[in-house]
Amino acid sequence: MKNVFKIATLALAFAGISFAAKAQTSTTATTTTNGGIRYSIGVETGIPVGTFNDSRKWNLGGSVQADIPVASQLFVTVNAGFNNHFGETLTGLVGGTSSSVKVPSVQLIPVKAGLKFFPVANFYVQGEAGAAFLLNKSDFFNDKSVAFVYAPQVGVQFPVSASGNFIDAGIRYEATTKYSSVAGADGSKVNFLGLRLAYGF
Repeated sequence: MKNVFKIATLALAFAGISFAAKAQTSTTATTTTNGGIRYSIGVETGIPVGTFNDSRKWNLGGSVQADIPVASQLFVTVNAGFNNHFGETLTGLVGGTSSSVKVPSVQLIPVKAGLKFFPVANFYVQGEAGAAFLLNKSDFFNDKSVAFVYAPQVGVQFPVSASGNFIDAGIRYEATTKYSSVAGADGSKVNFLGLRLAYGF
């Protein structure tokens, strides 16, 4: 029930941003900077899904992104950031005695590249893939510090100034392969539904 509420909150936030974007009429989302490349700096948050949800609460981080135009309404994206996935405090009975343990946070640096396409003004679909580097491998029993990461995303982008500055808001599903080579270690995968809110120039 807690996750349903969180997902509903993310969906409402995205709907509000989409409504605001629809109200913008000055320029289209494909306006670029003088050099053609658009840059954005954003904050990110999200909620874990799948088995990753068993011991994680939510995540917070940030990222920088470059959108490089390659065709009308089509951009190549390069994105790098940091995400901290906060661990839960788990409680249970051990030998008839109640005890609790704090699950370590998962700290990742994802580096991704992909494509971003605007089928209509202000609305885009985006897909990225790359590598996610685990910074605190020593806190876990994992034997890998790098995993493959992929992230499909939808979002809105709308101008906030005549000079081409813009707001970029997107919702994505992001997932990695396992950080452990042990068979069945699905708990070492990172899966979450995330929101990125960025300022572009």
